[in-house]
Amino acid sequence: MSNSRPDANDTAAWLDWAQVDVFADAPYQGNMLAVFPDATGLTDAEMQAIARETNLSETTFVFPRDRAVEEQQGIRVRIFTTQEELPFAGHPTLGTASWLRAIRPELADAEKIILHLNVGPVLVRFPQSHSSDPAAAITAEMEQPEPIFLDTIGPGDLHRDLGLDTLELHPHLPPQIVSTGLPVLVVPLASFEALAALEPDPAREKTLRSATSAKFVYFLAQHDEHTWHARLPLYGGEDPATGSAAGCAISYLVEHGAAPPETAVTILQGRFVHRPSRILVQAALDTGRVCRVRVRGCTIPVATGRFLRP
Repeated sequence: MSNSRPDANDTAAWLDWAQVDVFADAPYQGNMLAVFPDATGLTDAEMQAIARETNLSETTFVFPRDRAVEEQQGIRVRIFTTQEELPFAGHPTLGTASWLRAIRPELADAEKIILHLNVGPVLVRFPQSHSSDPAAAITAEMEQPEPIFLDTIGPGDLHRDLGLDTLELHPHLPPQIVSTGLPVLVVPLASFEALAALEPDPAREKTLRSATSAKFVYFLAQHDEHTWHARLPLYGGEDPATGSAAGCAISYLVEHGAAPPETAVTILQGRFVHRPSRILVQAALDTGRVCRVRVRGCTIPVATGRFLRP
């Protein structure tokens, strides 16, 4: 086995990399994301290996294309967890678009960027001006795909598979699977105390998900009219902030009359894993149909460097 190391000046042997915190109010809050701004030539297996190496909830890989193609079709981005590729995810979408805006000269003043994800094109807007400093925080907002409302889940199934008693569930809001690109089981609870007391069992949760179309389970508890707390178990741990699930949540809340349409709602997540996160969401209601689902948050760069190409 060779112990030789690649030449540090051999650019072909290395991949530029950045780490950003998404849905963060300050550095080292929010949800961490690794971004590889030029993944040209990487195979699926190599991207999966790198995602396992970063060991973050998600890692994104950007495949630059001709500028005219990107303007028409979007910037090609693929999203990997430590275990699999995802067609869509919230904080990787906002975080990647924000980092590209910071480092690509042609995007420095862009009011919007289209990312071409596996789920299709996703529009990210930048609602305010930003510093030219690539280390500065960037606020971005994405409009998620139109929500699809799927099965409701009965309290008996939740008790069997998640150990939740009826008194812990919200008395008027039924758990339901909603998708805005990724199907999520939204489970409103009766109180913040019930949310704080959750001790998710990965095996039992997997049993529930395998029997439904839900990819993840998103627990909610109301704080006030415009604020909800949330938790999402993830691969035996807990996700600090989940933009895709937040889009499902606001769609659900507007659909069930638990949040007003076209009004900003704050979802607070991550406090139980010491990564407080703030996700701003809203959705419209048009002739009884929930639409224009928007998710907003702040991205803060915290590290840059290089990874050895597999």
